[in-house]
Amino acid sequence: MTEIARLMHTLAREEGFNTTELPGVGIFKASQPKPREPLCYQQGVIIVGQGSKRVFLGNSTYEYNPDNYLVLTVPIPAECETSTVEDKPMLAMTVDLDIGMLNRIIAEMDSHINLDLLEKRDKHKGLFLASTTVQIQDTVQRLLHALQSPLDCGVIGPGIVHELIFRIMCGENASSLYALAMKNTNLARIDKALKLIHSNYRESMDVDSLAALVNMSPSAFHRAFKDVTASSPIQYLKKVRLSKAKALLIEEGSRVNEAATEVGYESAAQFSREFKRYFGTSPVECINGAR
Repeated sequence: MTEIARLMHTLAREEGFNTTELPGVGIFKASQPKPREPLCYQQGVIIVGQGSKRVFLGNSTYEYNPDNYLVLTVPIPAECETSTVEDKPMLAMTVDLDIGMLNRIIAEMDSHINLDLLEKRDKHKGLFLASTTVQIQDTVQRLLHALQSPLDCGVIGPGIVHELIFRIMCGENASSLYALAMKNTNLARIDKALKLIHSNYRESMDVDSLAALVNMSPSAFHRAFKDVTASSPIQYLKKVRLSKAKALLIEEGSRVNEAATEVGYESAAQFSREFKRYFGTSPVECINGAR
């Protein structure tokens, strides 16, 4: 085990996602490999200490491991496969992205910003991979040490997170982070629409109203949305609803008809059909499997 993996392991008390003393920072642990399955990724950075994951989005595959990290500029429903190494658990740290922090870092960088990062203003996907540099490894290790102590978390933790995001913004493929922080880019507009979808996924939505929200024509909005998320707006909404419903079934013990209604379905039968099509198992089978 590397030092980074060892520190992550001490913070991973349970399987799955573990919160830490620092808001917005968590540790993920998977002791067994997991086959390809749908997963709704949140906006943020994922840094692997041990093992690896593959993300399947549209026609592209992204593998992240200790040698590179994954940045999700927007929340994205995708498919994920988890791999372990020599029966050792897969360990990763997640760090939420804060737009206010991005703006503060850009302001502090001022004239030192590489203008090449701002060139591709309209073609930014919702995720990217980048190599884990020595500087990033050093910052991650110091952050993990701070997470061991509530006092260190409170005093120096936020500053180390600030440094980590700065290092990532100086790294390769970081132009999407600059586009996210700027109001007049397609990525920033799509991010605004996605925030509305995630806060109002129970409600009926259409492309025209979402496009009007971000001051784009319906056709331009549809193209930009698919560039960023690899899904159409309606497909994206459906994936979000089904992912929310799965969490209700497994984590809160909701009944199938209750979960269907809660996420905006009028027909429990339609919900069950679409759930099985997306997850490969029926809602009832999903509940029984979790038990």
